[in-house]
Amino acid sequence: MKLWVLGSGSEGNAVLVECGDSRVLVDAGFGTRELAARLRAIGIAPQSIEACIVTHEHHDHIKGAAAGARKWGWTLFASVGTVDAWPELQEAGCTPVVRGAGAALSRLELTTFATPHDAASPIGVRLACADTGASAVVCTDIGHVSDGVRALCTRADLLVLESNHDEGMLRAGPYPPSVQWRIASRNGHLSNRASAQLARDVVHRDLAHVILAHLSQACNDHGLAHRTAATELARTRFRGTLSVAMQHAVTGPFFPKAGRGAPEAQYSLF
Repeated sequence: MKLWVLGSGSEGNAVLVECGDSRVLVDAGFGTRELAARLRAIGIAPQSIEACIVTHEHHDHIKGAAAGARKWGWTLFASVGTVDAWPELQEAGCTPVVRGAGAALSRLELTTFATPHDAASPIGVRLACADTGASAVVCTDIGHVSDGVRALCTRADLLVLESNHDEGMLRAGPYPPSVQWRIASRNGHLSNRASAQLARDVVHRDLAHVILAHLSQACNDHGLAHRTAATELARTRFRGTLSVAMQHAVTGPFFPKAGRGAPEAQYSLF
């Protein structure tokens, strides 16, 4: 298994997960030209992607999904509510999935789970490699840590986790009170503090990488997000790597620990 974050933030989000010859995108929040450029930068042809799973209908997650499916033949998956909220998905032949259910792809098993966000029917995603059992969880755009979110993050080998804002920077930032309230609400975005506490709580021996994602450009700082999570992870037996996903560049690849879908030589990051 391999994972790349093609980009993460308010300008666009996309995560690529690979198991053998099966490649799956979680979100396609860039236009097709930008998606193609980022994929080719890591040696991946867009038409080699089997499926794209859309977590919700906000533009920074869905922008290139339908167009990519039409252009490159991807199979699309999204929750029933997301398909209803974005008719272009239905026109592109999107397969609706019930939140909490899943689907079998060629080499990856998909499980979805409900997430607390101000969208029609948002989901988080778990992809497990059928050959090794190694799994990747993508969990962003969550206002608080629900029981379902915690349960699905608990056994991840690779965890892409929202760390959107610093609470103090949000209060002192440029947004009007209504937007601050939305971001900080239980259906908004996860703060650095809450993200770090969740990462701490789900540590287990096979957790290889925690990748902080969806950082606010106005109300966060990469170093601050990293330090906040590192402080909490230092209280545990975490022996993996903590990284911060970029908005304007690809981050990765990330591999499970040796014996969980990656040979020993591939364990360390470049």
